[in-house]
Amino acid sequence: MSDAAPPEPRPLSLLSIVIPARDEVACIGSTVEHLHLELRLHEIPHELVVVDDGSSDGTWEVLTKLQARLPELVPIKNEGLHGFGRAVICGLDHMKGDGAVIMMADESDDCRDVVRYWQILGEGWDAVFGSRFVRGGGAIDYPRPKLVLNRLANLFLRLMFHVPLNDFTNAFKAYRATVIEGCRPFLSPHFNLTVELPLKTIVRGYSWTVTPVTWRNRRAGESKLKIKEMGSRYLFVTLYCWLEKYFTRGDYRAR
Repeated sequence: MSDAAPPEPRPLSLLSIVIPARDEVACIGSTVEHLHLELRLHEIPHELVVVDDGSSDGTWEVLTKLQARLPELVPIKNEGLHGFGRAVICGLDHMKGDGAVIMMADESDDCRDVVRYWQILGEGWDAVFGSRFVRGGGAIDYPRPKLVLNRLANLFLRLMFHVPLNDFTNAFKAYRATVIEGCRPFLSPHFNLTVELPLKTIVRGYSWTVTPVTWRNRRAGESKLKIKEMGSRYLFVTLYCWLEKYFTRGDYRAR
């Protein structure tokens, strides 16, 4: 975690959960309903910002039908260029909350961890990074080849930036809105945004901590992450953040 202890508790007024979705007709309905139920049970004020990133199936129709009975649901169409990162940024641009959680559409992330994110942000932290690879966390049915690449990539990032975080690449993280604004402009149009956001949070001096989370491989639909296409993109944004850390003399650090 960051060197500094968190400041005094700073309660949040609204939590925005940003969910990019592309061709997720098989699971987006249950993802939204289960998440809404969990947050309502814990009396957490929230909005569910689901970004349809150019779906060719019935994803948008499912969302518009759900909106009729879930006023907290805010479906948005990404009308620009598509890509995971672009969809997330579109959601962040439209959110109204003072806290944000980025969550996958396929129910791989646990709704109960969103509640924990809300609680930890309320303690005063600027960001909360979930890790599947610390005590109490878990990765269920993680494909072996992807797991090996994941651990190697995260070890590389951990050594390169000298920070005790072992799950940079997990998109499922929480940020105060001030951090989101302080990390702009975003450079990553694809899954490399999952690395850009935590790295910029760390490099720019925001407070952060780690909490265990549980991940389960999707049970419906198809993963949109294409490993072969992402290597150079991850490397680009990693080098960009590394250069910012060591060569900008703190020009972009949080004030």
